[in-house]
Amino acid sequence: MTFEFFLPSAGTVKNIQLRLTDQQQNKTFSFRTFLRISEEDWDTEKQRPKNIYLKKYKKLNTKLDMIKKELAEYIREKRCEKKQVGQRELSRKIKSSCAEKRKEFPENTLLYYAKCYIDAKKEFICPSTYKRYKVFFRLLERFEGFSYRRYCLEQVNSDFVREFIVFGKEEEYSENTIYRTIHFVKTILNFAERKGIRTCVRELEIRREKQKKEVVTLTEEEIDQIKSTDVPEHLQAAKDWLLISCYTGQRFSDFIHFQSKQLKEIDGKTCILFTQQKTKKEILLPLHPAVLHAIERNGNGFPALMDIQNYNSEIKEIAKLANLNKSVKARKRLGFRSKIVQAEKWELMTSHIGRRSFATNFYGKIPTPLLMEATGHSTEQMFLRYINPVDKDRILSLSNYFERMYEERVAV
Repeated sequence: MTFEFFLPSAGTVKNIQLRLTDQQQNKTFSFRTFLRISEEDWDTEKQRPKNIYLKKYKKLNTKLDMIKKELAEYIREKRCEKKQVGQRELSRKIKSSCAEKRKEFPENTLLYYAKCYIDAKKEFICPSTYKRYKVFFRLLERFEGFSYRRYCLEQVNSDFVREFIVFGKEEEYSENTIYRTIHFVKTILNFAERKGIRTCVRELEIRREKQKKEVVTLTEEEIDQIKSTDVPEHLQAAKDWLLISCYTGQRFSDFIHFQSKQLKEIDGKTCILFTQQKTKKEILLPLHPAVLHAIERNGNGFPALMDIQNYNSEIKEIAKLANLNKSVKARKRLGFRSKIVQAEKWELMTSHIGRRSFATNFYGKIPTPLLMEATGHSTEQMFLRYINPVDKDRILSLSNYFERMYEERVAV
């Protein structure tokens, strides 16, 4: 069976229409749904709203997926009963799907157990992890709409994984998103097994794909270029925050809230004491001289508070003024997906570049456990994700060791 959603030619805001073709009965049904959208917000090719991440259109798209699942399920049931499907019954199903504000998931389904798992973990995980689980959940909802079916636990097998990968690639999700969602599905199956429910979790042989991550960082020379660049007054706060981030290695959510009352003197060394928002770890961090200079420049305090959108925009301007125009490859968000692009470095500046630069520039020069204590990473594996693998200083250092060892050997 095939589903085709489309808009009629008349009117500005239009009711979405559906053409359903059942090849087995050799019948085509046409319906006018109760869902409305303007033509400019409709994606004709994908037969859904253009922006499925906007709140109202996210709900509308969920209803479109629900219509496909429920009608397909109903038609399959009738086929098993060897009964014909009629226009009136299908119309009632569409009306019911459009009217329901919140859909309950049948107890034996993947989405039911995914919801149970997320609800059970909500109080024990940080907000960012909860948000990530919800992203996985919505992705599975969209996959069910793509597949015209509601997946029961026993149907989540190797075929499910193959079909999900096809869906993910067709929707242009990154491999990282696709495989992390599949591992989330394995977690749900293990959760169901602990409740005494048999699943196919043991047949899911899924290797965690090693993602080639393009990490953009600032070298120490580039940070010096930024330091020595004169910027207009309205960019000075962003410049100071950028330098502070490069020498403290903290996330935007943490460094932007630094205050002078958090400063502590320990044996004559100025430190800052704060609790990381994401990890809830208490960090006592000695401050680099560059940070102390920024504090002094701001009247023995920190720069003015900024929101992340303005900060991201302004540090791009600063990097452009500093002539950071080297062409680099990195992942950049284009529309609703992130893609690998080749661009000048200033164009790829984001709030996280300071944290990555800190980890990269001091790695190999300062013992890793001390750096991890500063960044708040729990494992070296997580810390190393921040390192730019192409580090000129480390390459030159290794080359110098080779040359010195060779000369010592030749001299003997």
